[in-house]
Amino acid sequence: MPLKYVTEYCNSFCYCTSNYKTYYAMEEMNYRSATGEAALTDAAVVARVLAGEVSLYELLMRRHNQKLYRVIRSYLKQEQEVEDTMQDTYLKAFEKLYQFRSDALFSTWLIRIGINNALAKLRERKRLSPVAFLLDQPEDFSHLLTQVNYMNPEQLAIRQEVKQLLEKAIDSLPAKYSVVYNLREVEGMPIQEITQCLHLSESNVKVRLHRAKSMLKESLFKLSVNRDVFEFGNKRCDALVGRVLKALPSDYKL
Repeated sequence: MPLKYVTEYCNSFCYCTSNYKTYYAMEEMNYRSATGEAALTDAAVVARVLAGEVSLYELLMRRHNQKLYRVIRSYLKQEQEVEDTMQDTYLKAFEKLYQFRSDALFSTWLIRIGINNALAKLRERKRLSPVAFLLDQPEDFSHLLTQVNYMNPEQLAIRQEVKQLLEKAIDSLPAKYSVVYNLREVEGMPIQEITQCLHLSESNVKVRLHRAKSMLKESLFKLSVNRDVFEFGNKRCDALVGRVLKALPSDYKL
């Protein structure tokens, strides 16, 4: 990609990232304000859902849709399969909500369920051997640089091209690296929380993160430390929330 196009993208990056970070915060804020639940923690929401306020489960989904999507997207590449797995995860989490400990993070608990569901999907399709995640499978990303159309010099097109390039590069990583990279660099999750989600030691998480960055190449890594990849909002978020809520019994009491 011509240097001037990359420069134009980087110059507008701070503005785009700022807008992106505030969009989902505003989306949740609007929902919480409309429902009068602005001060509720995840643990408090869980307690009220367990007490019979099933509709509040929507708040948990809207808070964690983006993070859960990125985690599952690290294992499954087909969009419909990712959304189906997210839906299954939320339904399974609802069924086991009584097992959630209020002294733990709901996001960590949810992500573990999501990863287990994603791995189960992979095993069912026999696309992966049981030890595949233990193998080191370096990838060559040089071919990705020739897959993007650089003909349109407009800033919006450039931004979209770079975003697609990053997503292809991250998709090409073995799952054990991409999930760590997504959680840390894209989602911004603390290392300690990642260790809990993935049942890894802190040193293993750091090694996999370093390996992921190396595999993405330095040029791609400089462009990819942002939250503008693997978005899951707007209509897709609303549709998933609607499907899960429809599947939940309105008068169900756990």
